[in-house]
Amino acid sequence: MANNKKMPPKASSGKRNSKRRYYTYRKASKKSDYVPSKPKEKVKISFLGGMNEIGKNMTLYEYGDDMFIVDCGLAFPNSDLPGVDLVIPDFTHVVNNQEKIRGIIITHGHEDHIGGLAYLLKKVNVPVYATKLTIGLIKGKLEEHGILNSAKLVEIKPRDNITLGHFNIELIHVNHSIPDSVGLSIRCPAGIIIQTGDFKIDTTPVDGEMIDLPRFAEVGKKGVLALLSDSTNAERPGTTMSESMVGESFEMLFRKAKKKRIIVATFASNIHRIQQIMDVADSRGRKVAVVGRSLENLVSVGAELGYLNVPENILIPIERIKNYTDDKLVIITTGSQGEPMSALTKIALGEHRKVSITPNDYVIISATPIPGNEKMVGNVVNALIKKGVDVIYENMYDVHVSGHACQQDLKLMIGLVKPKFFIPVHGEQKHLVKHASLAESMGIDSDNIFIGDIGNSIELTQDSLKKVDNVPSGEVYVDGYGVGDVGNIVLNDRKHLSRDGIIIVVAAIDAEDGYIVSGPDIVSRGFVFVKENEELMKSAQELAERVFENTYDKKHHDWNSVKTKIRDELSHLMYEKTKRSPMILPIFMEV
Repeated sequence: MANNKKMPPKASSGKRNSKRRYYTYRKASKKSDYVPSKPKEKVKISFLGGMNEIGKNMTLYEYGDDMFIVDCGLAFPNSDLPGVDLVIPDFTHVVNNQEKIRGIIITHGHEDHIGGLAYLLKKVNVPVYATKLTIGLIKGKLEEHGILNSAKLVEIKPRDNITLGHFNIELIHVNHSIPDSVGLSIRCPAGIIIQTGDFKIDTTPVDGEMIDLPRFAEVGKKGVLALLSDSTNAERPGTTMSESMVGESFEMLFRKAKKKRIIVATFASNIHRIQQIMDVADSRGRKVAVVGRSLENLVSVGAELGYLNVPENILIPIERIKNYTDDKLVIITTGSQGEPMSALTKIALGEHRKVSITPNDYVIISATPIPGNEKMVGNVVNALIKKGVDVIYENMYDVHVSGHACQQDLKLMIGLVKPKFFIPVHGEQKHLVKHASLAESMGIDSDNIFIGDIGNSIELTQDSLKKVDNVPSGEVYVDGYGVGDVGNIVLNDRKHLSRDGIIIVVAAIDAEDGYIVSGPDIVSRGFVFVKENEELMKSAQELAERVFENTYDKKHHDWNSVKTKIRDELSHLMYEKTKRSPMILPIFMEV
């Protein structure tokens, strides 16, 4: 850092592993009252993700020469991104300003908030502040990337304060579908900003820790400049049901299952859901096996850190399920969204190596399809039903509740905080616009509401909110070990191949006289079934040979012109005969 005064406090004498340093533990400040000194000063907020989308949340705050980041998530690719594994934010703006970055604060441990962190820390290694469970989940990811030992992870808890340059940030406990979730009260000389993170208001949470509404109200009384609030459920009326309702549904469904084997698919990160499944399974005398790498990791981390109370001797390895009768088993699995490579999908299609589906199975899909996933979930349900399986899904029973606030809860948050400016975040355009209308109904002037997009930057003072120049932003694709090396050209080629297939023209050319020694041979993949289209392939071969003889310049060896001409002529032929446009790839070898 250019200015040592702006660095986080030095490490305290927390425990260290003598052989391996897992993270640096710093004690968070207990300072709680920060009085803005210059209320007319400007604070800048840039949205690098999480606007007009569900996923890859990332927000950058800037005051003077100080910046800090809230969350660094990922998104999962849709059908328009063939072959892409993950989508992360564009870190260009952060890298360009790395000397100003004082730290990263993570609100909770979901992938759309922590999934991009390892990729960012490889470029900008700054302190990461998060609660205990979130730190545990982050450590696993950093270890996979081989950067755990070099990372600076700072464990904090609700009501702690963090000072990052001119910013003082207090963590406020919120309810969500994963424990240890927090919202943020951000103080700087320009004023106080509240960012809720993902939240709901649960008066009977499974872990007994209700959202800290009194603290939100206390901060609201001091005068809040702006509120950035979760918009995911802004279209849903009423209030969000308590997670404890799901436990009651499990009790009833486990009884209905009678002698059948129970398989429950849920989000891998929902510890509260997993806890309730285990508790009910234990009360019914059933053993529990866990399937799915992400789920296995969460159970391990949750139990190790004390967030998951695993009944004694209830967990068994998936390999041992054959040792128990169906009425003594519960299998918890991933795949509640119908993901093609998930455990539930493989089980449904009969492709899983360790779990075979039978008509004596009772499957509970404890999740609501994320918009866009309805078809995939439907395919899995249909595959299970075809095998004679009883399937409980969607709204058949209360087997899932959202982790996000509905309209009445969103309005309650606005009423407690009483912000001057309102900025809906974490949602698609329809969610942001609906949330903005809720804020208007609560008395916030439409001129004081900002509906943003990725890359937008705004400046806030006590008197104004204005949009300023956009910052570099967008999507970076992760494909295997490659990060950012798959762009639009590659994706367009992949889409082209997936739609129309490919034709490869191969020929060997005499380097001295320019005559064809062998070929041209036509190889087709994903275009037509060659054995049933031999005449078409022969026509293509003759056309390629004719074009080569008429185009090839024996003196100048202009291969590009020959390839372009063959590509054009073959494309014309194939479209004329089939109304398809396969990719044409000529390959010439001089011998």
